[in-house]
Amino acid sequence: MISIDKALEFELGEVTRQAYEMNIPVMIIIEGAPASGKSRLANALYMSLDAKYTDFVAARPPQESDLRYPFLHRYWYHLPKNGNINIHFRSWYSQYIEYKDFDIKRNINTDFKQIEKDMKNFEETLKNNGYEILKFYINTDKKVRDRHLQKLKDNPVLKWKAEEFQSRLQHYDYDTEMKHFLDLNTELPWTCIDFHNKEDAAANLYSKIIEQLKKRINSAPEQTTDQDGMFTDHFKTKMFTFDLKKEKIKKKEYKEILPKLQSRMREIQFQLYQKKIPLVLVYEGMDAAGKGGNIKRTRALLDPTGYKNNATGPPSNIELNHHYLWRFAKRIPKSGHIGFFDRSWYGRVLVERVEGFAKTREWQQAYGEINDYEKSLHNSGAIIIKFFLSLDKDEQLERFKERENTPEKQWKITDEDWRNRENWALYLEASEDMINKTNTSYAPWKIIPANDKRFARITALKTIIEICEERLAEANKRV
Repeated sequence: MISIDKALEFELGEVTRQAYEMNIPVMIIIEGAPASGKSRLANALYMSLDAKYTDFVAARPPQESDLRYPFLHRYWYHLPKNGNINIHFRSWYSQYIEYKDFDIKRNINTDFKQIEKDMKNFEETLKNNGYEILKFYINTDKKVRDRHLQKLKDNPVLKWKAEEFQSRLQHYDYDTEMKHFLDLNTELPWTCIDFHNKEDAAANLYSKIIEQLKKRINSAPEQTTDQDGMFTDHFKTKMFTFDLKKEKIKKKEYKEILPKLQSRMREIQFQLYQKKIPLVLVYEGMDAAGKGGNIKRTRALLDPTGYKNNATGPPSNIELNHHYLWRFAKRIPKSGHIGFFDRSWYGRVLVERVEGFAKTREWQQAYGEINDYEKSLHNSGAIIIKFFLSLDKDEQLERFKERENTPEKQWKITDEDWRNRENWALYLEASEDMINKTNTSYAPWKIIPANDKRFARITALKTIIEICEERLAEANKRV
């Protein structure tokens, strides 16, 4: 057991309580080679922090279940809420090293340099959204490490642990791989803690945490109320100018084509499962544009064990206390599965921008954060297709009135829908900005004229099938 200086422990308690009261989410990363002493230091720290708002996240080497999800999925999943502390015992850095040295590429669609960039973007996104990230590398020389291992070997109860450590050390050179990250010039640098004397190591760890949290608390910016959507007076769209009346399909033709496309979509689902390729389908558009009906026709013949339909409502209090991407990152499909998103993370730059729920800085920086997040999904093997269903204002009014006058559809129309309609021009401009700034080769937007629901459904299904067939053909070439 490590003896902790009482004054330091008291000061750590005080400063972490202040961070909690100021709603600062804190992530403490503890890395170090096997038998470096990091578990004893991590436990001492965990014992010193308030259990009400501290979580210990121990990242084991990637298991079969981990390999079914994007590389950073479990770290998005375990993000602390505002004011809470996560101790990450081994982190995305250890995972990166294990993936690289064991040549694990089952959920990677790119080289490891791109995954490294995803890790950097992940940290920067969190930092820019108020997360305090402290990174510690527990350093010991080989002599001390061998002494730790020998102690474990001499204990019959703990002998298995020494064997596990040695097995890992034989498979990869953790220290060499970590040196690459330790030497990088970054906004979130590492602090190296020498473990030759455990009491000194603990004192150094505690002191650094106290120093960094005090600095953050004392430099906390004043709460700003700047929530300007920065909209253009008398906005005229350059994007949604097609003749919506021409984009139609006859009912008879629709009834002939739809079942064939739905059957092919079912085949696509099983082919994606066989190749372990995840499919992310995002649907955005004006109110009453037919997003739900479009999704319903696309999934009509699918195996329900292989897809999840995520209909997005307003965030709960718990979700508001996390990063805005958190509630969606938790729902990203595993490999071979399909995730439908009826409205999505784009709410940050649509409704939150229009209604003033996000500060100016927050929605402006979200474009880059979303591009980075989608790139990380692509790098982990996902197909991402984003649909924007566009209808004109007159058609929307007709659909609103139909809903009001049809008893079984009245639940679909709310006061909020009518209020949003008053901001039509603002939503139009926000949508155009969104598409211009987040349309990428790895996560393209497909704008679909939606005045005719049948046309929109057929077009979306054809698009999904075409893109998936291209990806499956590429996967078959690699076999």
